[in-house]
Amino acid sequence: MTLIGWAQIALVLACIVAAAIPLGRTIAAVAAGQVRFLAPLERAVYAAGGIDPARGMGWQGYVLAMLATNLVGFVVLYALLRLQGLLPLNPQGFAGVPPWLAFNTAVSFVTNTIWQAYGGEATMSSLSQMAGLTVQNFLSAATGMALALAFCRAFAGGGLRDLGNFWADLVRMNLYVLLPLALVVGLAFVAMGVPQTLAAYVEATTLEGGRQTIPLGPAAFQVAIKHLGTNGGGFFGANSAHPFEGPSALATALQIWSQQVIPFALALTFGHIVRDIRQGWALLVVMLAFVLAGTWAVYAAEAGGNPLHLAAGLDPAMGNMEGKEVRFGQALVALFTATTTGASCGAVNAMFDSFTPLGGLVPLFLIQLGEVLPGGVGSGLYGMLVFVLFAVFVAGLMVGRTPEYLGKKVQAREVKLAMLAVLVLPATILGFTAVAVALPAAVASIPATGPHGLTEMLYAYSSAAGNNGSAFGGLAADTPWLNATLGIAMLLGRFAYVVPVMAIAGSLAAKPKLAASAGTFPTHGPLFVGLLAGVILILGGLQFMPALALGPVAEHFVLAAGKTF
Repeated sequence: MTLIGWAQIALVLACIVAAAIPLGRTIAAVAAGQVRFLAPLERAVYAAGGIDPARGMGWQGYVLAMLATNLVGFVVLYALLRLQGLLPLNPQGFAGVPPWLAFNTAVSFVTNTIWQAYGGEATMSSLSQMAGLTVQNFLSAATGMALALAFCRAFAGGGLRDLGNFWADLVRMNLYVLLPLALVVGLAFVAMGVPQTLAAYVEATTLEGGRQTIPLGPAAFQVAIKHLGTNGGGFFGANSAHPFEGPSALATALQIWSQQVIPFALALTFGHIVRDIRQGWALLVVMLAFVLAGTWAVYAAEAGGNPLHLAAGLDPAMGNMEGKEVRFGQALVALFTATTTGASCGAVNAMFDSFTPLGGLVPLFLIQLGEVLPGGVGSGLYGMLVFVLFAVFVAGLMVGRTPEYLGKKVQAREVKLAMLAVLVLPATILGFTAVAVALPAAVASIPATGPHGLTEMLYAYSSAAGNNGSAFGGLAADTPWLNATLGIAMLLGRFAYVVPVMAIAGSLAAKPKLAASAGTFPTHGPLFVGLLAGVILILGGLQFMPALALGPVAEHFVLAAGKTF
C-alpha cells in the first residue's frame, strides 16, 4: 500500500460524496413531482400507458404493478434473444441465443443482476445489446429506485393509505435521473476512448505484421448505465478490464464514481423524504465505513503479494498483480472491487479468481452481507432500512421499550417480515451451493479443486442471489443446471426479498407517526451507527462463516504453509 494509492482512493470517494449531496436532494424533489423540465415528454408517456400519476397505490398494488412490469420485460427480452438471428442490426450474423442461456440472461437483466454466462462481443447482436440489455439496465435500476422511494414514504407520515404510484416513480426516475446522468457519463466515456458505433469489427495490423480482428459496438452508453444503474454487465466479456470498457485509470475512476453516486445519494434522499437529513447521513456513514474497510482489506491482501510467488523469489514490490491491469494499479482495483460488490454492481476491472484467498474473501463477504453497503440502486436503501429495523429492535430489547423508528412503532409483524426477507439470501445461497457441490453435473463446471473450487461455486450463487452478477472466475457457467438454478436464485434474491419488504412498508405507513419523547432512542448519532454496523455484521454475515472457513479461509492457511492443492 502506498500514500499515492490512498490519495487516489480518498479523491474518488470525496467526489462521490460531494456529488451525492445535491443528487440526493434532487431525487427527493423528482419523487415529489417537483422537477418537471421534461413535463411534456412525461405527460406523453403517461398518456400512452394510461397512467394516472396522482392515483396512489397500497403496498399490494405497488408490488403487483412492479411484478407485472418485470414479467413483461422478461418475456420481451427472452423473445428478442431467442429470435436474434432473424432480426436486424446483427452485423456479426449471430444466431439466436440457446433456450437456457436466454432464460438465464433475461432473468439476470430483469432482476438487475446481470450475471453473464456468455461473452458479450461473441454472442449478442447490436440490437440485443441496445434494445434488449441496455433497456433493461434502465428499467431494472428504476424499479429498485421506485421500491426504495415507496419504502421511504412509509416513514414520512402517519396513517398513510398508499405508497405512491409505481408507474409514475418508474417514469420519473428514468426521465429525470438515469437518462440525464447516462447521457453525460456516456459522452465522457466516448471522449475517453470507449467505442460507440454500429460497426461490428475493425481490422488491425499487429507489431509482428499479422492481422487482428477487434470487436466493436455501441459500448459507451451501455457502460454508462451499467455502472449508474449498478447493473454491471459488460459489453465485452472481460468487462471493465477490457481496454475498450476501461481504457485508463481515469475511466475506471469514473466507473467507480458512477456505481456509487446514486446509492449514496439515495441515503440522503431518505433523509429529505422523512424531513430529517441526519437520518440519511447516519446511513451514509455506515455505508462509507464498510466501503473503506473492504477497500483496505483488498488493498492490504493484494499489495502483500501471493505467498507462493514470494516463496519463488519474485519481486514483492508490485504485490499480487496476477489478473490485474497495470494501467489501474492496486489502489483503484481494491476500491473498484469493494464498491462493485458492496453496491451489487457486479462490474469488474480485475479477475477475482487470481486474487489472494483473503483478497477474494472480501468481495464474497460483502455480497453476503446483504448488498446494502451501499447496495444496488434502490435495493441497497430498502435493504439497509431492514437492518435499521433490526437495530432498533435490538435497542428496544436492551432498554425494555417498544422499538420505534422515526415515530413508527416496530412490532412483531414488522420484525417477522424483516426476518423472512433476511433469510432469503442465506437459504438460497447455501441451499443451492450444497446441492451443486454434491451433483457431478455441477461439479464438472469447476476446474479447481479443494477450497478454491468451493469458493467458485459459493461465489456464483452468492452473486446470483445477491443480484450482484460478478463472477469469481473459472466456473464454466453456461450449462443447463447452472443457467436454471442461478436464474432461480436471481428471482428469489430480487422478488422473494422485496415482497416482505414492501409488506413492512405498507404496515408502517398505516401506523400513526408519534412525536419523539425524552425516552426515544436517537437514530442519528454514533451510538446508533455502531449498533447498525454490528447488526449488519452479525445478521448479514454470521450464517456464512462455516462456508467461508471451508473456502477462502482454508485456502489462505494452505497457501501460507507453502502448499497447493
